[in-house]
Parts: sequence; structure tokens; C-alpha cells
Amino acid sequence: MLNVYLPVILVSLLSGLVWAQQQLLSGSCNFEQGTCGYTSDPAYARWARNEEGRFITAEGSVLSGQGKAVLVSPVLDQPDWSCLRLVYQITGAGSLQLHLRPEGDNFDYALWSASKPSDSWLIASIDLKNSSTAYQILMEGRPAEEPGNSVAIFEIHIVPGYCLECNFEEHHLCGYSNHWNPNVNWYVGGSLARDPQSSLPDDHTMNNQRGHYMYVDSVYAKRFQEVAKLTSPMSTTPMAGCLSFYYQRDQERGNIFSVFTRDQLGHYEELWRPEVYATSSWRLVTVDIKAPHPLEVVYEVAFNSARGGYVAIDDISFSPEFCHTDTEPTFDPSVADCDFEEGLCRYYQERVEGKVWTTVTVKPNAYRIGDHTTGTGSFLLANTRFTSRPGYVGRLHGPFLPGDHKYCLRFYYALHGFLKVENALVLYLYDENNVALEKVWTLADSTRDMWNQVDITYMKPMPTKAVFVSICKNFWDCGLVAIDDITVTIGDCRITEGRKGKQPGHCDFETGDCGYSQDREGDKGDWLRIRGQSPTSYTGPRGDHTTGVGYFMYIEASLMRPGHTARLLSSWLRGSHAPQCLVFHYHMYGSGTGILSVLLRRSAREKDALLWRRRGEQSVSWMRATVDYDCDSKHQIIFEAIRGPSIRSDIAIDDIVFKKGPCKDPVDSIPYSGFSENFNEIDY
Repeated sequence: MLNVYLPVILVSLLSGLVWAQQQLLSGSCNFEQGTCGYTSDPAYARWARNEEGRFITAEGSVLSGQGKAVLVSPVLDQPDWSCLRLVYQITGAGSLQLHLRPEGDNFDYALWSASKPSDSWLIASIDLKNSSTAYQILMEGRPAEEPGNSVAIFEIHIVPGYCLECNFEEHHLCGYSNHWNPNVNWYVGGSLARDPQSSLPDDHTMNNQRGHYMYVDSVYAKRFQEVAKLTSPMSTTPMAGCLSFYYQRDQERGNIFSVFTRDQLGHYEELWRPEVYATSSWRLVTVDIKAPHPLEVVYEVAFNSARGGYVAIDDISFSPEFCHTDTEPTFDPSVADCDFEEGLCRYYQERVEGKVWTTVTVKPNAYRIGDHTTGTGSFLLANTRFTSRPGYVGRLHGPFLPGDHKYCLRFYYALHGFLKVENALVLYLYDENNVALEKVWTLADSTRDMWNQVDITYMKPMPTKAVFVSICKNFWDCGLVAIDDITVTIGDCRITEGRKGKQPGHCDFETGDCGYSQDREGDKGDWLRIRGQSPTSYTGPRGDHTTGVGYFMYIEASLMRPGHTARLLSSWLRGSHAPQCLVFHYHMYGSGTGILSVLLRRSAREKDALLWRRRGEQSVSWMRATVDYDCDSKHQIIFEAIRGPSIRSDIAIDDIVFKKGPCKDPVDSIPYSGFSENFNEIDY
């Protein structure tokens, strides 16, 4: 049971002083007079407002098997960037999640989550990007279903601006937190009650002793390099612009003041450090910051002794316009992307070596895989029939990218018939003088005739380019090596992959079934989630489409009879007035392959509508399908597989994506049914 005495004590602190000086936007609520238009979703358990304590809570004891309680805000129409500050508490086992529901969209977008229990109220800060579309905010409480577990919300406040911004005049400190140290810490400075002998400054915001700021003093420092850290809330959405703040510094015997960013992996990157040892007044600092992924800003001070002086900061703000355009060049790392559908993009080969790499297209067939992108498109192949000499060195050069940035380089490769894989494919970084700086990846032995994903994170101080190298010393030891779908993004691959996995409507089955469920009414088979190769020979994929070694969904024909059906149902989608585009990859290889269909279900009373269908063996490769459809009401998407006449009838799907339509590239319009006179045909 939630402690009701704590919020009573905090009412005077948080309801009055904490938020009084900030402009509150629509959607803010302290639950004193009511719920401010927030309502419980009737499909789940109810949130209950506590009249005495003035908060709203979801109790685990009243979930009644419903799993969660969902609190839905009124419709909000706020075109400018804003910050949602949430005062909450999790008692016992449970979690609290925030979602954004754009008007007319099929999916809710995850913004923030917490699962750590606390015996006191906590403050979370969540950025709400500027949007031309009205939206609702969903608070999803999931307490464990036993007495004593609960999730409570004390106040919801939405204010203009970025969550990084703070003048420290409110007691919540905008969600900034001090990394506790026994001897040196950040404190709130200012107010009339301070020591008259103190050398600390007046506040910058009000320019008098009534205002507040943050400061750290060396007076209690006992060891060499005592460090105090003040950390901003973690950003929840990509940001780019000018970070500014004011600081004062008194360096009697020595201190080190630095500002860093810290990402979700705990990696620090220095943004700024002062050029002067001491200041006589508040000084403005402006520094460009790019946050393509969530990060914190950390203000760090280190002291050498108890007479190290002090550092104070105030009035942190953020602007979407860069403050130093000359030091923050604008560039798009996607200039290094290429799917080879229209040539080599910005990649090129060295003329002295001849053309070792060739753009090829493999028509879908039962003997050779197609490209990774669509199954029917183009990819790059080394050691083709046009390579006339018995040995070769083939270098494929990419475009230069600026230094001092962390990049995530992703590509896919496939091997065909290699006896020796040593030096079959190597990735180097070259500098502007065409000198190899580092070998960042080399090929290890892997499964033939399937696409494998490679992720490389790198950072260099100088401009660099990626160079793919394939070396064959003896023609008879060499087979074919292919590459496809090169992409480059800013940031660590582990972070960008995490963000990719959180997108609603995207499912690669790597961490679960994404809410897809089996249709138990009338089905004689099930969709199974596995990794690796399906057990029956000469049917099914050798690996998944996402990475080559991940998970996918498939039907195992040996567990079904001819004509038996297995249906995989999506969760219920809300519907949209705009066209929708469904993209997925499918695998239909085997002499007895049956039928794969995509159906639209509006309700149990209506007949399911056919959106797309393929019959019989299609290819040994993963193929991409794009399906346009319209539905403005609640509906489900169904993947229906019908087992063919033999056990070689496995059917698989992977990498499902829903997005706003119409589909831009209807690549699946070819009337191919699995039969061809030229199984091994390659177009060069």
C-alpha cells in the first residue's frame, strides 16, 4: 500500500513553490481538484484518485488479470517544443511507461519508462518535440498483481522549452541531479539565509540574493581530485543546437571545471572547459551540441585541496539554432549509404586494379540468393566471370566523412563457394592521403549463400573513408563475395540499434513476438519463432533476414498436414484516415511450398479481406513485399500460411514494418510464381 503521508507533506512544497514560477501548458495536472481531463482506458484496469493525498494510483491488487492501467490525457495541440515533468513513485514491483499517441496514427510511440522502486517521490523529465499533429499522452502503470505493489503519479507538468533548460529557481531543479560524494557536492546557492561572510555570488537570473543557482565548494575536500558531478535529465529525443549557461569560478588553489555529454552506454565526450582560472562576474558560455541519441549533460568540478575555490552555474538554456556554425559543419552521413540499386552511389574502384567489383542482379530462383534489399534488386559482387586474371586485389572506396564524430557503419555480405575466406573481405579506414589507418574488420568463416550483418563503430580525429578490400591470390581458392545495403549513421551502433528496436510497428522478432499472437480458432498449425536454419532440408531459410544469425517466424511443415493453416495476428490497430504501407520480408523455398497471404480483419463479424498473396516456391532468397491498404477503423493484420503437399513447405516471415503510405517502392509487383527457365541467370 502506498504511503499516504508522504504526498501530504509534499503538497505545500511541490504544489505551490515547485511549479509556481513556470508557465504551465495544457495537459498539466496536480490532481487536487480532479483529473484535468485525464481518463482511464476502459479496456484496462482503472487509475484511482486519492482524495486525501491528491495523487492518482494504479494498485496491483485491483488489476484483476488485466496486466496494466492506462491513463490517457486530453487531446493536446502544442506545436512548440515542450518538457513534461512527472512526479511519480513505484512501490514494490512494477513499472511506469509513457507513450505518445499522434492523432490519426496506428501506433503509440514509447517516450520513457521506469521500473526502479522508491520510498519517495521521483521526478522525470521527458522532451516533447514540436509537432504539427495533435496528440495524447498515455501513462501506462504495470504494478505486480499482489497487494503492496502500486504505481502513483503525484503531478504532471508541461512547460515550454527543452528539459535541459533550468534557472534553478524551482525546488525540483528541473530534474538535475547531484552525483553524491562524501566531501564535495553541488548545492543550491543564493537566498537571504546564506552566510554573510560567504564569497559566493548573487544569483544571475534575478541579479540579487533572492535568486538561486547551483554551486560546488572545496571547503570540505579532503583527498586529491575530489570530484562533484551535476547531471541533466537524459534527453529522450534527438536534439541539435546551442547549449548556453552562465558560470562563475574562483580558483584559490586550483580546481578543474569541465562540461561533458554522457550517452546511454556511459561514454563521456568533453564539450567545453574554461580558458580562464577565475572570473569576477557571471560569464556566458555557448557551445554547439548534437544529440542524435539520448544523452545527459554533466557539469564536473574536481578539487585538489580544501582551498580549491568554488564553481557556480546558472540559467542553462538551449536553442535549436547552432551558436558556432563555423565549428559545427552540417553534413549528412547518409552520403555513404548505398543499396546498389542505381549504380555505385558515391563509391568507386581504383582504375589501376581494373573492375573487380561489379553490380549484378540475380533473378529470383531456387538455386541462388538475390540481393539483401528486396531479393530481386542489385548488389555488388567481387570475382565475377569478367575477372580474367587468376588473382586480384579489389578496393572499393567510399566517400570521406568528417573527423571527430562517432559513426555506425552497417553493411551486409554473402559468400558463395569460398574454399579459403582469409582476405576474402576486409574493411579498412583510409585518411585523406589515401593511407590505410586501421583494419577495422576482417571476415571470419561463416555460412555460405546467406546475407550476414556487420556493425562497425569507429571514431577518428581526421576525415576518413571506408574501403572494402577483397584479395584473391589463387583463382581456384576464390569464390564469390558480395556486399549490399551499406548505411552510415551518427552514434554508437549499440545505441542506434536500440532506438531502431523501439519503433512501434517494427518487428524483427529478435527480442520476442512484438505482440503478435496465434489464431487459435480453426488453425491446425502454429507460427514458430526460431533462429538458425529450419530443421527440414531443402526448405526454409538458412538464417533470418535481419542479421543472418537472428530470429524469424516460420511454419514447420513436418508438424502439419497438407492444407492445414496457421495464422499470425497483429495486435489491434486503431486505423487511420491516411493510406498505410505494410512492408515485410518472406521466404518461400521448397518443392512443396503452399500459400502465404496477408489479410485485413476489421471485426469478427466481417469476412477477412485479402491484401496480398503468393503461391508456391518463390526463391531460396528472402523477398521483400510492400502492401498498400486503407482502413480508418480498428483492425488487425493477419499473416496466413497454408501448408503445401509435402514436408518441404516451410514458409517464413521477418522484419515487419508499418509506416504511413502509400508505399514508395512497390518492388513486389513482379508476377513471379517460382518457375523460371533460367535458374542461374545473373544480369551484369
